[in-house]
Amino acid sequence: MSRRLALLVNPAAAGGKAVGVLPTIEEELRRLGVEYRVVHPDSGDHAKQLARAMAETDEVAVAVGGDGLVGTLADALGERRGALAIIPGGRGTDFARVLGIPNDPAEAARVAATGEERLLDVGRVDGKAFVGIASYGFDSDANRIANETKIVRGNLVYLYAALKALVQWKPATFTVVVDGERHEFLGHAVAVANSKAYGGGMYLVPHAELDDGRLDVMLMAHQPKLHILRSFPKVFKGTHVDDPAITFLKGESVEIDADRPFAVYADGDPLAELPATVTVEHQTLRVIVP
Repeated sequence: MSRRLALLVNPAAAGGKAVGVLPTIEEELRRLGVEYRVVHPDSGDHAKQLARAMAETDEVAVAVGGDGLVGTLADALGERRGALAIIPGGRGTDFARVLGIPNDPAEAARVAATGEERLLDVGRVDGKAFVGIASYGFDSDANRIANETKIVRGNLVYLYAALKALVQWKPATFTVVVDGERHEFLGHAVAVANSKAYGGGMYLVPHAELDDGRLDVMLMAHQPKLHILRSFPKVFKGTHVDDPAITFLKGESVEIDADRPFAVYADGDPLAELPATVTVEHQTLRVIVP
């Protein structure tokens, strides 16, 4: 079956990276004889409207950008409305990385044209969709710093932001209710994971599965900053999971709060303020994978 592709290009992604890889993508699609068009949405809401219209005509919505654009389109294409393909072109491309979608734009374009559909879960924070990891606490500060930083390019911005946030960080008391079971602790962060990775290759919850209908919850209790600094490199391989300060839980509904205000970030964007509820929709998103 021949697919018709609609490339949704985020012109702001990674300082224009998505626009920069577009000629390579188009050249490969022409070589393959694939019918396609290019669309430049002017906002997240506009991207959602376009994606819903594409689903009505059986066009595949192709996210050319980072995880933020992927999460936005997942919001529009849930309930198996239409298929989503991904060509990495943003700063954070962790969802594509976990799915094995190549970072090379020509290779990713071939996957969009010829890959297989897979049904995946979608997380929601107070109803707003995300595909990766929703987190708050220390992560709220780090995400904010990463989004505000202009002097550091590429994935290094996440490392820079985490180190800067750590210097300023003061522990908070977190309240997390997983499927009705309450947990309260003094610590650094809470992460509610649909996927394994975030932050440019950090495998924060390496055992998370994208299609199991469950959310994996990580609670990071208080520990000295020097210990965090020493352990930080382990997160890129997912070998931090045996740290006694880290607890993992599973559930379908997670209520989150803290003793001071935090924004809940997912896919690089702030989705809600505390208190919030995170839920999962089982296998409602059609994604084209290798």
